[in-house]
Amino acid sequence: MSALFEPYALREVTIPNRVWMPPMCQYSAAPEGPDTGAPNDWHFAHYGARAAGGTGLIVVEATGVSPEGRISPWDLGIWNDTQVEAFRRITRFLVSQGTVPAIQLAHAGRKASTDRPWKGGAPVGPDSYGWQPVAPSAIPFADGHPVPTELTVDGIREVVGQFTDAARRALAAGFEIAEIHGAHGYLINEFLSPHSNHRTDEYGGSYENRTRFALQVVDAVRAVWPQDKPLFFRISATDWLEKDGWTADDTVRFAADLKAHGIDLLDVSTGGNASSVHIPVGPGYQVPFAARVKAETSLPVAAVGLITEAEQAEKIVANDEADAVLLGRELLRNPSWARHAGRELGGDVHVPDQYHRSV
Repeated sequence: MSALFEPYALREVTIPNRVWMPPMCQYSAAPEGPDTGAPNDWHFAHYGARAAGGTGLIVVEATGVSPEGRISPWDLGIWNDTQVEAFRRITRFLVSQGTVPAIQLAHAGRKASTDRPWKGGAPVGPDSYGWQPVAPSAIPFADGHPVPTELTVDGIREVVGQFTDAARRALAAGFEIAEIHGAHGYLINEFLSPHSNHRTDEYGGSYENRTRFALQVVDAVRAVWPQDKPLFFRISATDWLEKDGWTADDTVRFAADLKAHGIDLLDVSTGGNASSVHIPVGPGYQVPFAARVKAETSLPVAAVGLITEAEQAEKIVANDEADAVLLGRELLRNPSWARHAGRELGGDVHVPDQYHRSV
């Protein structure tokens, strides 16, 4: 049997295969009004198509734990009950197709309040629904970005509480798995890396201090997330900096800490915290980072990064480099990638009754 299409169990949740969809922002929610941050018809169609296509697990895009936690004013949020009700429509459909619904809980930190990518992605101000970003230190992400407000200790505690409330709402919305976003230069990643964290209090300096906020968020979410449901953490395994950045060695060390604090799987990506770095992009370029965590720790991992071909994905799982693969752009191109790969590899994939003629 194809390794890619073997079920995968974490806690009491069984995912039907190892073909997963990572969080990919759609920048398509209302930026103001009663439906601010709530998923709409676009999100239902977008996620529903990938579920109907046989994807085993879908992680809904980075979802702000507060209005200020969004990457853009057009991002999804989960800070109120209107958003919860709108998400229920999506999770019900995903479950009906045999797909496990997951959600990424996020705070964008100093990279918040930006325009949509197809509009250039530059920072936006109050005249374009924007706001003042916050961060561990008053260091802008890049030239042209505003200097963020340095969070006070009380402000940090408030954000931890926002993650807690968001996790409760995610459960009420029907999600089976929650993922904490600690990657790509957003708030948690900013605290982890000495490149962006220049604090001199208990949240900065040493490895133990820089990881404190992340572990506080994990503990707070794990405390309200049911024990029978998995909790993921997404990490940038490296800043791709030659010095004074977060490294692969840090990631391996931190993976053990995360497991001890109740994380069930590490979603391994890279980069995003430093604006001027060279990233050697190519097929499967981030897989070695996931493979190292899997080889050197007992924490399960998922791999991402230009995984496009069925045989390529099969080898990653079969060779024990990762427990699952996350296909981003390829699932944007082909919502039924899982079904096509199953046909190629001899794997069993759910097909909706309405599509029986396609088998």
